[in-house]
Amino acid sequence: MSDLKPSEIVKELDKYIIGQKRAKRSVAIALRNRWRRKQVPPVLKDEIAPKNIILIGPTGVGKTEIARRLAKLTDSPFYKVEASKFTEIGYVGRDVESMIRELLEITVNKLKYAEHENVKEKAEQIAEERVLDLLLPKSEKPRSRGNSDSSKEPQVELVHVGQQPDPPSTRDKLRKMLRDGKLDNRFVDLDVADRSSPVIEIFSNVGMEEMGINLRDMLGGMLPKNVKRRKVKVAEAFEIISNEEAMNLVDMDKVVKNAIELLEQSGIIFIDEIDKVVSKDSSHGPEVSREGVQRDLLPIVEGSTVPTKYGPVKTDHVLFIASGAFHVCKPSDLIPELQGRFPIRVELDSLGQAEFKRILTEPQNALILQYVSLLKTEGVTIEFKEDAIDEIARIAEEVNTRTENIGARRLHTLMECLLDDILFDSPDVENKQIIIDGQYVVNKLKDIVADEDLSRYIL
Repeated sequence: MSDLKPSEIVKELDKYIIGQKRAKRSVAIALRNRWRRKQVPPVLKDEIAPKNIILIGPTGVGKTEIARRLAKLTDSPFYKVEASKFTEIGYVGRDVESMIRELLEITVNKLKYAEHENVKEKAEQIAEERVLDLLLPKSEKPRSRGNSDSSKEPQVELVHVGQQPDPPSTRDKLRKMLRDGKLDNRFVDLDVADRSSPVIEIFSNVGMEEMGINLRDMLGGMLPKNVKRRKVKVAEAFEIISNEEAMNLVDMDKVVKNAIELLEQSGIIFIDEIDKVVSKDSSHGPEVSREGVQRDLLPIVEGSTVPTKYGPVKTDHVLFIASGAFHVCKPSDLIPELQGRFPIRVELDSLGQAEFKRILTEPQNALILQYVSLLKTEGVTIEFKEDAIDEIARIAEEVNTRTENIGARRLHTLMECLLDDILFDSPDVENKQIIIDGQYVVNKLKDIVADEDLSRYIL
């Protein structure tokens, strides 16, 4: 999917996001430029920096969804963070470098899971042999006469003294029974590693997310492994052992190396509410959560090396997409240096009745389709007439105009109010065929819409 043309990227985004053609074009071009950069000569490859984007528009118009779908489309490492959560380095709160550490942690876990799936078959083969050993312990070899150190002789060997080796057919029979599931309910004794470990908390200037440090990770192999014996069913023992063996087969050094490379070349970080860190003219005192955050963001967005527990990570080619409503400020109110690192600015359109109607019906995850599927689980078939959809879209636009404009999120509140009785009574309703028409929508919502105070409270 990484070599999609810009027009193909827009077409894929159209399946989930209505309108916003300019924003889709901008992110499609930014994504295609990544593919182009990989094709240029190595001399220029490191010189070509990504063109970061600021998406400007009210809440609920699709800013976050565009970035999330873009990352999912290309399987790129993606992390969404609110700028308002950050404080200047040295103060209590999260520092801006934490978003790189969080994204790397997500990427490492994702690649580790993929490697886990790749070695799953081999791990299950090893687990099968270990479970068979639990069910049918191997006979110990007789001790040599010259060994006089009887004090170190394991007690379990007394059980097997004089016992003949198991015939090959016995193990094969058990293997067949194990694969057929006939032994799943039999209990075996299994030594399981105790996952709980002491945790100490320290206070430092590396951010709140680094406060909890695992003592076992700090001391490595110095602490003895804590193992406890449990009596578990064969099926559970097989699952525990196969997961344990899969983790042993995964090459974590390779996973970490690939994760860092993937993040550096294909990572996407979505910084929401960037307008909340713009300084206000009337403010006094240190701007630890406003202009201070902008100053800290600057080197990360411009390109720097961030230390992480897996090693240093370069941010030179990470794509940053920022967004904000910019109701009380303008993008030009950001510090000039940060403005220069977001050269592309795209204003998203507010949603009207026509867009609301399309949102209700066209996307693959359309809201009406979701409710139809939910009620179908109760055996209830619900049908929305054309005039009902028109009326819902009209009311959504009207309420957004009269109260706060929350974009497409208004449709969620309207649909919940509209279908409240149906969703509550559906398990016991006798009429399993329900038709929603325009008049039903008007009758259900007219009192709420007519009363402005009530609409502010409910919708």
